Amino acid sequence: MANDPIHQFQISRLVPIEVGGLDFSFTNSSLFMALTVATAGAFLFMSTTSRGLIPGRLQSVSEMSYEFIAGMLRDSAGSGGMKFFPMVFSLFMFVLVANLLGMFPYFFTVTSHIIVTFVLALFVILTVMIYGFAKHGLGFFGIFVPSGVPAALAPVVAPIEVISFLSRPISLSVRLFANMLAGHITLKVFAGFVTSLGALGAWGIGGAILPLLMTVALTGLEFLVAFLQAYVFAILTCMYLNDAVHGAH
Repeated sequence: MANDPIHQFQISRLVPIEVGGLDFSFTNSSLFMALTVATAGAFLFMSTTSRGLIPGRLQSVSEMSYEFIAGMLRDSAGSGGMKFFPMVFSLFMFVLVANLLGMFPYFFTVTSHIIVTFVLALFVILTVMIYGFAKHGLGFFGIFVPSGVPAALAPVVAPIEVISFLSRPISLSVRLFANMLAGHITLKVFAGFVTSLGALGAWGIGGAILPLLMTVALTGLEFLVAFLQAYVFAILTCMYLNDAVHGAH
């Protein structure tokens, strides 16, 4: 079990709860989702409590995170998209903190499960659709016929655009899920080589040096991927929100 790269993704019930034949158990995934929200909230609260004119380290990180997402949203969706800043910032912080918590030994990576990432992606797409129809009405369908497309090509282009739009929650969720899953499996495999070879004696310890170096390198890479995947999720969310804010253009 110690060297099983899949065991780290197993859902286990911590508090069994069953109502009417439905399973509402509090699981390790639920625990770490709650821990992710608590950690992100605690960090933002502690880093912004003093609100010093000369910011400290934590306040600087908090302010840079704020400006990073705000600038990204302005560039992608314009000033009209800033009404969605709380949503985008919350998604970014949740994905980032969840990814980082998953790097600790014996912790659980909630973003390595497709159901979690798909719900986040579905929330984004439903927000785009609801706001888009509320603001533009049936004119929101104009996003499926890009401007400048000849009328003769519209019947061909429109179905392609519809399929592309409907595939957004799938691609958005799979991208995050697959990267976190593959990275953690690879890291676990190389770490397993280290422990297995180390148990073989002096020659085994010598042979474990290479997988140990690979484990260290992959750990650094996974921290980078943790940030990059949160960034990609946020920037794509901003780009999708642009369709809702501006409609066809």
